[in-house]
Amino acid sequence: MAVPAPRVGDEPELLAAAQGGDAQAAHRLGKLYAQHGDRAAARLWWERAAAGGNIDSAYNLGIWHEKHGSLEEAVSWYEIAAGTGDAEAAANLATLLLEQRGDLEAARSWFESAARAGSRTAARRLALLCEDAGELAAAREWHRQAAGDGDVASAYDLGFLAYSAGEDEETVRWWEYAARGGHAESAYCMGLYLHASRDPEGAEVYYRLAAKSEHPGAASRLGGVALSRGDLRTARAWFERAAAAGRIEGQRMAGFVCVELGDCAAASHWFGRAAAGGDAESAYDYGLLLIAEFGDLAGGQHWFRQAARAGHHGAAVELGGLLSVAGEHGEAQEWLSDPPPPAWGRPAEPELAARAELAAAATGRRGGVPLAVADLTEVLGTWDLVTRPLHDHSDVIGWLVARSGVHASAIEHLASVRGTLLRPGSAPWPSTGEIQHVLATARDLRRRLGVR
Repeated sequence: MAVPAPRVGDEPELLAAAQGGDAQAAHRLGKLYAQHGDRAAARLWWERAAAGGNIDSAYNLGIWHEKHGSLEEAVSWYEIAAGTGDAEAAANLATLLLEQRGDLEAARSWFESAARAGSRTAARRLALLCEDAGELAAAREWHRQAAGDGDVASAYDLGFLAYSAGEDEETVRWWEYAARGGHAESAYCMGLYLHASRDPEGAEVYYRLAAKSEHPGAASRLGGVALSRGDLRTARAWFERAAAAGRIEGQRMAGFVCVELGDCAAASHWFGRAAAGGDAESAYDYGLLLIAEFGDLAGGQHWFRQAARAGHHGAAVELGGLLSVAGEHGEAQEWLSDPPPPAWGRPAEPELAARAELAAAATGRRGGVPLAVADLTEVLGTWDLVTRPLHDHSDVIGWLVARSGVHASAIEHLASVRGTLLRPGSAPWPSTGEIQHVLATARDLRRRLGVR
């Protein structure tokens, strides 16, 4: 078959050498054609080079067929290159086998081959496969290899694996490493960890580092820090950064701060966005604002109804009152006679809220079902609240049983789950069902003890 000379750059010696059987020249010629968009000629010369033993051409043919040819041809060429120890070819082959054929066993074998040959990408993929298989020791080994080669995502994952195992030094080591490498989520988690460890100043440093990468959670936390200092304008700026990124908590808090600053138009904007996003508390606050500041009874009634349907006690009561005044006594009575029970409305201590968020993030990794931050915060906050009057903590459970009448086993279960959240690694993370069970106990405790 006649092959035309390269279109740009006359290289007769290269062409002559390739035609004479020089595999390296044929490989270079294929690259030249590929650079100028002649895929057919590139393939031809790479096939000649590969037939002459050039492994780089076999690898390039794998890429060529992956993009322009067939999966079977791509696999065949990658296998040739990978069989010689080429790490990139082995990693590409493993990815194809996993994602296109669903051949987990073969993919894992090739990922391991590539990782042992020094592929950082393969080490990370292998680590994730091991995590999914529950092989956490092996997962950590491969994550360490990837992280050691500069993969900050694997360092982040190592931080969570260590956190879930209760290994504080390893947690800090890997999240600090990833944060220094520019991984915003690791900087944020490091901030949460320090906040949970009662080091708010250290936490603020990491929140600011994460916020430089526009992390909405970090912006929201910094808004809370500013609010605790009474700096409403700085708090507003941070909350609005979080709000603009779509964080509902940031939108709600931006609304609150704007009310305090007397900017009702901005408060209406942020409460409205959070309410439209499904936040019941914001819908309630939006309804209050519309009525009190804008005289919009219809709008207030609309958002009270949305919040009440989502289980907001105050909204149901307000809605019932508005409907009574409007003469709609039937619906009013429905809301007033059986309103949703009051929700947990107390702000938890910052370290407890940080623990709750870390636990939610840990349980939501790798496709897991994350525990709800609000539920975890309520569990931790309830225990903190009901045990606050107690000076001697040698028999907390007995004291709570005597005061509340709640069965000892229920309080023990609540205490156990609380202990896991505060001391990760002491027991497996609780399930969603367990959290719902202990939430019911927490609410019963508050009701019996008359605290809210």
